[in-house]
Amino acid sequence: MFKLMKGRFGYAVRVVGVSQARWARQKLCLQKDREQARTVIVPVLRQYSSLRHLQRDLLKYPGPNYGIPSRGIGMIVARVLRGALKIRYLLLGGSLAGGSALAKTYEKWKEALPDTKFLEGILPSQEDLDSIRSSLITYRDKIKDAVPAFTLDPKLKELGESHYDQLVVWFKERLDDAVRAAEEEKSENSVVFPDGEILTLSRVAQSLTPLVKDFSADLKQHAISFSAMGSAAEREREKAETIREKYEGLQEELMQVQLKYQKEVERLEKENKELRKSLMLKAGDIVARKKIKKSLIDMYSEVLDELCDYDSSYDTQDHLPRVVVVGDQSSGKTSVLEMVAQARIFPRGAGEMMTRAPVMVTLSEGPYHIASFKDSTREFDLTKESELAELRKEVELRMRNSVRSGRTVSHEVISMTVKGPGLQRMVLVDLPGIISTVTTDMATDTKEAIRSISQQYMSNPNAIILCIQDGSVDAERSNVTDLVSQMDPQGKRTIFVLTKVDLAEENLTNPDRIRKILSGKLFPMRAIGYFAVVTGRGNKDDSIQAIKDYEESFFRSSRIFKGGVINSHQCTTRNLSFAVSECFWKMVRDTVEQQADAFKATRFNLETEWKNNFPRTRELDRDELFEKARGDILDEVVNLSQVSPKQWEDALAKKLWDKMVTYIFENIYLPAAQTENSGTFNTTADIKLKQWADQMLPKKCVEVGWVTLEDEFRTFMERAKNSKDHDTIFDNLKACVVDEAMRRHEWEDKAADVLRVIQLNALEDRSVSDKQQWDAACKFLEDSVKEKLESTESTLREMVGPSIKEQWMYWCYPTEDQKNRAAVKAELEKLLLSDYAHKNTLSYDEVTMVRKNSQSHGAEVDNEFIRETWHPVYRRHFLRRALAKAYGCRKAFYAYHQGLEGELGVECNDVVLFWRIQQMIKITANALRQQVMNREARRLEKEIKEVLEEYGCDREKKEQLLTGRRVMLAEELKRVRQIQEKLEEFIHSLNAEK
Repeated sequence: MFKLMKGRFGYAVRVVGVSQARWARQKLCLQKDREQARTVIVPVLRQYSSLRHLQRDLLKYPGPNYGIPSRGIGMIVARVLRGALKIRYLLLGGSLAGGSALAKTYEKWKEALPDTKFLEGILPSQEDLDSIRSSLITYRDKIKDAVPAFTLDPKLKELGESHYDQLVVWFKERLDDAVRAAEEEKSENSVVFPDGEILTLSRVAQSLTPLVKDFSADLKQHAISFSAMGSAAEREREKAETIREKYEGLQEELMQVQLKYQKEVERLEKENKELRKSLMLKAGDIVARKKIKKSLIDMYSEVLDELCDYDSSYDTQDHLPRVVVVGDQSSGKTSVLEMVAQARIFPRGAGEMMTRAPVMVTLSEGPYHIASFKDSTREFDLTKESELAELRKEVELRMRNSVRSGRTVSHEVISMTVKGPGLQRMVLVDLPGIISTVTTDMATDTKEAIRSISQQYMSNPNAIILCIQDGSVDAERSNVTDLVSQMDPQGKRTIFVLTKVDLAEENLTNPDRIRKILSGKLFPMRAIGYFAVVTGRGNKDDSIQAIKDYEESFFRSSRIFKGGVINSHQCTTRNLSFAVSECFWKMVRDTVEQQADAFKATRFNLETEWKNNFPRTRELDRDELFEKARGDILDEVVNLSQVSPKQWEDALAKKLWDKMVTYIFENIYLPAAQTENSGTFNTTADIKLKQWADQMLPKKCVEVGWVTLEDEFRTFMERAKNSKDHDTIFDNLKACVVDEAMRRHEWEDKAADVLRVIQLNALEDRSVSDKQQWDAACKFLEDSVKEKLESTESTLREMVGPSIKEQWMYWCYPTEDQKNRAAVKAELEKLLLSDYAHKNTLSYDEVTMVRKNSQSHGAEVDNEFIRETWHPVYRRHFLRRALAKAYGCRKAFYAYHQGLEGELGVECNDVVLFWRIQQMIKITANALRQQVMNREARRLEKEIKEVLEEYGCDREKKEQLLTGRRVMLAEELKRVRQIQEKLEEFIHSLNAEK
């Protein structure tokens, strides 16, 4: 109201000047002197046409001594009006104009003002306002002819009640000065009208004084009312403004205090890290390792590692607490985990799925910031970027190796431990991100597989769900919130994390949406805590410290934070890690004993089953069974040294002859025996033997030596099965180990060269030194020929079918082909009877004769059929002749020794040939036996140990070779005992820490 009065001040003064001029004109008109009135009105109009002369003129004549120059009656009238009427019309015009403006703007003020019920006792009532309005209208009617329009001077607002009294006093002083001056110069400054009336300044002042007093009293009363009403509204606005300013100030102060507190805490934690590191290092590496190994979180992680591989048929579920990190793909799950771990330990891809398997990260405290895998002893220094890059490659490689058979995601858990000063102790499981669409490079069931993995981990009633939501995208696009609300409808174990808040603040026009999210009013899911974090600026090369600095600077200057949209304790990953760690350990303390009791019950069930099914049998798991099998196999290798040299040589000689007998008869003996004389026989035999010894014989002998070694070893293994202590559970494992070792074993390369030299020397010797060797050679020849003869006769029997006796006794009859064979065989035998020294081939005429003779007996055969039958028939004839010659040579040693066998008609070249072969076999067997006993048995033992070492490290191989309910039960029992013992140890340490 005061501003409105101030704005109307200039206009009111101008109106007052015009009103004075009209009043003077009317006065002069009454005297009927228009010319004289014009001389008075014109200076007055000029004098009061603008506000700019008011203050200047008042200051120009400050007191009663200023005097008025004698410039005629017009100047006297002008000065009198200026000294008296100005004050009257100024006050009247300002008050009346202000009242009119107040009536017009009252309704606008009422709508703009807030709820003003509290002002009912302060502001004037409607009756008071009506009284004010009627008073103003009354004043307007009194001077409506002189003053057509009024506006309230806005300066009255500034003055108020206190300054109004000062203004009235000042006006009265000026008015009294003007009256005294007018009386002193009455004669000079008076105006004489035609009717004789004299207008003086004193008369004008006296006439105006009552009006001024009346108006001053009313104006003072209304000014007090206006001032009270405006002051009350202004005070309320000022009060509200003051409260708002105080609130903003307190909030700003609170933020500064919190930031200061955070910086102080960071400084103290940094000092604490250094002190802890110094203490650990001072105590020594051994003590430090012992402390780290016995830490609570490491003990708890060992229990979880055991449970990851545990598979029980007793419905014992793994309900131990974990922090399960779930969220949509690219929502920032991995970044949140890295901020908690304070290292960039996971690989990244632009829009590509990188988390393909669950990654269990155990955070614990240690003197150095390092990371390691459960199944590896290597430690990665997380303070070096090169080792961080190697760690990320290793994680990516393990993820890709876990995906088999064309699948995109895997259930296999990659277990990792991250240690460092000041890390919050907890176990987090990073799961693959929830997707909405399966792309062409994914398996068709990828979407369902990811949801299945997430539901499996979230279904644990003691798992803490860390629900990650991308704040830079529309909330309606979220997939994970529905899944989390299904698994935890009450939200008793869910912590909601809104990531990328910086992008959200930049993109969202309504910050109230973020407030709704973080207060749990936007999503249907519930949670025990809501947090807002910033995990990067989009640059994958930023360090963790750079991200933390950026996060703190963002929340320090964010309008979301400063505007009270979110509370300070809901910001930063630092506060998030504290809250998650506190919730994790609370859940662990509340549930771990219950889980220990469940495993006690499972252990009792398993032990009862073992006692009933396997009494008086020790509980051996796969590792223990494997170690026992290892000892048995190595014992059998040692038994190879107990084999006598004669036994080795006999076995080697037998296998050597079995390996070369066919080649000797077919390629050496038969071709040499077809020669016409002994000289040609020996020449042909020498050539064939040398070629054989140079090319094939050494390698074949080495193969024979290896086969003999294998057979002997397997013989020992089979012999062990007959003992009363034999356990069939090891049979598959032992057989597989022996097969693999034999497959890998290779005889020394130089062995063949050594054998070649001694074999050539043995084959070149034709001199049989004594009768014993001669008899042995004859017997060797006879046995070899008899063996071949039996094989040949067996072949002939199959060709010609059953004999007459067999047909009568066994009721079996020959086929048509066998009948033809029998007819041809009979004709060929007649041919050989006619020519005892027949060669090994048939002439054309002989073939034609045999065919025609067979046809005469009803056998229709061709030439090829005859030749096929000829080979076994002739071989039997030759072997019978060789056997007869061997019998004849038994007594020809002395003739051979004297060189008279040719003169006596006895040819013993066959015996000499087989004696040479026999000697070569003996020498070869002896050489191979020495190699086996001196080198090959030890090499075999070494290879068996290598195979056992590999199998011992291959869990899948042991599961494949050691099977059965006995093994499975022992495995479960051992695992449950280990879990129970570790849980009890953990509970004991946990209670001790309390």
